[in-house]
Amino acid sequence: MNPDSLIYIAGHRGLVGSALQRACAARGCARLLVRDRSQLDLRDAPAVERFFATERPEYVYLAAATVGGIRANDARPADFIRDNLLIEANVIDAAWRHGARKLLFLGSSCVYPKLAPQPLREEYLLTGALEPTNEWYAIAKLAGLKMCQAYRRQYGFDAITLLPTNLYGPGDNFDPQTSHVLPALLRKIETARAAGADQVTLWGTGTPRREFLFVDDLADACLFLMERYSDERPINVGWGEDLTICELAGLIAQVVGFRGGFLLDPSRPDGTPRKLLDISRLTALGWRPSVDLRTGIGRTYAWYRHQAAGPAGPGRSPHPTDSI
Repeated sequence: MNPDSLIYIAGHRGLVGSALQRACAARGCARLLVRDRSQLDLRDAPAVERFFATERPEYVYLAAATVGGIRANDARPADFIRDNLLIEANVIDAAWRHGARKLLFLGSSCVYPKLAPQPLREEYLLTGALEPTNEWYAIAKLAGLKMCQAYRRQYGFDAITLLPTNLYGPGDNFDPQTSHVLPALLRKIETARAAGADQVTLWGTGTPRREFLFVDDLADACLFLMERYSDERPINVGWGEDLTICELAGLIAQVVGFRGGFLLDPSRPDGTPRKLLDISRLTALGWRPSVDLRTGIGRTYAWYRHQAAGPAGPGRSPHPTDSI
């Protein structure tokens, strides 16, 4: 891949897609293809076919997906499995048939079994039951992973799969109905601070452990692996350390200046008890993340405050070309 390569970023308006645009621009990549949903609905097979037949991108970053947190997964299971299966099947197949040199598919760490040993190694995939609160999304992502493997085995298509941990950063979704845990907590704690509240309620027991990766680190890893990795085995991308939800809430409180306390609501679901990735295969290739969690939360908070000051406000709804 070089600055003159024709690169298509599917899902460029989402969290990961927008970070990929920033990373490609920083590398001097001048020929970027992007389309929003009004221009190209990736669930529409004939539309995807026409796009690839006309544009013929050389490299494809498949960062488009219908995504959301526990609440959204529970309320919209049909959307999560249908949209993601359609997007993956349409894009992977069209990219292969129209001569793309390589495709990078973004899976998710939620595809691992709920009770797999920790930290999660790539060989633990499909060895146990999934976490019920995100089963529909996870099954769709597993299907995309297997489709990449199948197209490599049968057609020799250079399709690779990355399994990123929990992501956050500028461009995240802060909608309280659909967001993931870190942006949801950041908004809730910042709202409490601004209102002078003395308490914030956390879902669940506060004991599940989660790992977080700043989205620009993931984008850097995507470019690194697009250039240096070619294998049917998926590869983990994470920070390598985790913390409890209570600890995360405390760290966010420090960053935003909230001095109140936290109340736990154990009637709400916890999700998977722990989800820490083993990133030894990735670090052996020579890549490591650079943005620590406190710094990343600070950058995300600054972006959120800037967005909140605008006319549209900080929240946004899920969108079929949102990123993971």
